[in-house]
Amino acid sequence: MSLTPLIIKTLVSFTVSKSKPTTMSLAPSSELKRPCANFAPNIWQDIFIQYADSQSLEVNETTKQEVQIHKEKIMLYLSSNDNSILQKLSLIDSIQRLSISYHFEREVDKALEEIYNNFTNNSLPIEDYDLHFIALLFRLFRQNGYHISSDVFIKFKNIKGDFDEINVLQNVEEIWSLYEVAQLRIHGEDILEEAHKFTCNKLKSFIDQLSPCLADQINRSLRLPLHKTVSRIRARSYMSFYKENPSHNKVLLSLAKLDFNMLQSLHKKEIGNITRWCKKLAFATKVIYARDRVVEAFFWPLTMSSEPKYSTWRLILGKLLACICLLDDTFDAFGTFEELQLLTEAIKRWDINCIAPLPECFKVVFNAFVEELFVDILSLTAESGRSSLVLEHVKQAILNLAQAYLIEAKWCHEDHIPTYDEYKVNGVQTSTYPLMLATFIIMQDFATKEMLDWNFIGFPKIINAVSLMVRLANDLATHKVERQRKHVASAVECCMKQYGISEEEAYSFISKEISDCWKDINEECLNSHDIIPKPVINCILNLARTSEMVYENFEDKYTNNQLLKDHIAALLLDPIVI
Repeated sequence: MSLTPLIIKTLVSFTVSKSKPTTMSLAPSSELKRPCANFAPNIWQDIFIQYADSQSLEVNETTKQEVQIHKEKIMLYLSSNDNSILQKLSLIDSIQRLSISYHFEREVDKALEEIYNNFTNNSLPIEDYDLHFIALLFRLFRQNGYHISSDVFIKFKNIKGDFDEINVLQNVEEIWSLYEVAQLRIHGEDILEEAHKFTCNKLKSFIDQLSPCLADQINRSLRLPLHKTVSRIRARSYMSFYKENPSHNKVLLSLAKLDFNMLQSLHKKEIGNITRWCKKLAFATKVIYARDRVVEAFFWPLTMSSEPKYSTWRLILGKLLACICLLDDTFDAFGTFEELQLLTEAIKRWDINCIAPLPECFKVVFNAFVEELFVDILSLTAESGRSSLVLEHVKQAILNLAQAYLIEAKWCHEDHIPTYDEYKVNGVQTSTYPLMLATFIIMQDFATKEMLDWNFIGFPKIINAVSLMVRLANDLATHKVERQRKHVASAVECCMKQYGISEEEAYSFISKEISDCWKDINEECLNSHDIIPKPVINCILNLARTSEMVYENFEDKYTNNQLLKDHIAALLLDPIVI
């Protein structure tokens, strides 16, 4: 790769040092018993490389013009005074469900602000509306950062204080709407806790009496509610359901299909570029004990934010996560404690000489960051003027992660089971979510000193919650498999030890804590909407949604890559039929 003088100058300050090798007494590699795992092979091979420079993926001018015409029509719908409040709310809801709201941010914000002002000024008397209307209003307000009390649902309780069960079948849409609302509950909202239990039981009880299309959508919601579903996966499944609605907006549906395919073409090029980069570096053949999950790793940046303007960030994070997978598996499924101490020291000093005595694979892992990824980051961020800032924070984030991995390695080496509380503190870092969010924040225009301090110094509650959620969900999914080899104690074992409970009770305890993490996230999204930029809030929510999907049903779909295959094909290979 040819480097400009600016890139060369910046890279010099991050070059590895040439100090004397660190010495440590190490057993011959051939005599070591390593905790290797039998990971499934890569199921994608080189299929995506063909898209790296594909001209066929370029969007033609006719399609671009069609999209623009559709967008202008939808903007008119949103601003028109001829539509009722319910019509506007329904349109906004469909826009968000179809994952095209990034085209209409100002228009949606303006429409919701007007409706909210009418609501707070009592120009919109809530008692005049049915459950579906109020549930839709409540959900859209909360999703967009507006405070609205859950007391608006008191009117739907009977004299005994229970939700009215009259005409449940005739009002399935209302029950479903209330179920979706309950997913946005925060701590202390007993009425929404009751609503969740009531609606969940009712939807399950009459699912067999509904039309196949409606039953399919409700089944999807019962498994992963709207608030907890990856937006682009939700959009694809919602298109068919939306089309069945006689009153659906044909322009909106056409725009959603065109937009989905346009983004898919862009994402194909991105994963093609990342796959080619990893292929060139031969990670799969040089670090044979590690999971070859380049495509699956890209699933995270793809689901965090799929918009075109974040393409460079997705390229960087996709490559970074591919390297982190090597680092993770080196700590978890190959290295001895002594070797991992040296590797962590090498990362701390940014000095490859620290691992001079170690097998070649350790040097490949180290150089993946220093000699390959950093050069690529510099190249991709040179024009933005953020190269030094990005490198500085990525370097620190990698060190934080390696040090957290080393703590786990020490516990494993000493057969130590930490307390559940100790484990969680370290687990926030090993989740890798703080690192992912850091890369997003530092590459945006809103990365002010205050924003960087908020993320890197304060370690906010919302980031702690989403990171803890994925750490715990991962442990519930992998605990039983990882017990089959020498492995650090999981959250399950730590919980059992600290509270003196059974494995089954630990699973219930941890599942409840994951539910509480969602309440923390919902609460912080409301309370921090004026502090945290909306794109960051969306990224945090999408990380939580991705963890829900990837570890659903106590399965690790990242490691067991066949389980993620259909979702990846839907997002990256199969276009929508227009």
